[in-house]
Amino acid sequence: MTGSPGEDLALLAAPPTLRAADAAPSQELRLFGGPYVVDGNRPISVPEGSKRLLVFIALRRGRVDRRQAAGTLWPNGDDERAAGNLRSALWRMKGAGISVVRADKYALWLDPQARFDVRDLDRWAGRIIEETAVGADLRMPRCSLDAVDLLPGWYDDWVIYERERLRQRLLHALESLSRTLAKSRLFAQAIEVALEGVRIDPLRESALRVLVEAHLAEGNLCEARRIYRDYSDLVRRELGISPDPELQALVEGCGQTVLRTLPRARTPF
Repeated sequence: MTGSPGEDLALLAAPPTLRAADAAPSQELRLFGGPYVVDGNRPISVPEGSKRLLVFIALRRGRVDRRQAAGTLWPNGDDERAAGNLRSALWRMKGAGISVVRADKYALWLDPQARFDVRDLDRWAGRIIEETAVGADLRMPRCSLDAVDLLPGWYDDWVIYERERLRQRLLHALESLSRTLAKSRLFAQAIEVALEGVRIDPLRESALRVLVEAHLAEGNLCEARRIYRDYSDLVRRELGISPDPELQALVEGCGQTVLRTLPRARTPF
């Protein structure tokens, strides 16, 4: 954590800012609510015939072999036809004014200087989980709702995998962030972040535990017990199981000492 406490509290009250190394170029790729590209303040629609190629390249997070991309996206037909479809998709993107994709004879990749919302969220989650966050990171990302259901209606295996990977990474980051805020005695923010994790996955016990911990840390034992009872009823009804006995013990016996029993987190101040 850098800066004085006053500076870091000011950052918490303001929207997150980009680091100098992440200064935005002219175009930005957005998959949340997309896919589409933004050039300055002007949105650019991705041609239908190019969407899957653009998303495939972006989600691979590195160089993609042209033949692999063509074979994955256009499996019906021979290699020559698939390669032709790939060239056509690239041509359509270029014709639409989209310049976030780089290519040579052998590979395709996303311009590393281009802003990309999925990559930004992934890096934010990494800083929170690894406890290397700066003050501007200690706010819930605005895109969390869209991030939970990345590219709804897309059923390709490579999209489904990335959707679930990002969902799990976001949930872990929210849980870690709530605990960090609670240890810094920012209870309102900690509870808000924990509630978002529970909203995303109401049956996730680790998310519910973090919410209970935040209420206990603030001294709201009645609220923690109410939330626990509601969760206990939910998992019995939906899954036919009972919560972990350690969670019940936390609610019933650890209310006064929860700040000492929370996992150690690097305080942001």
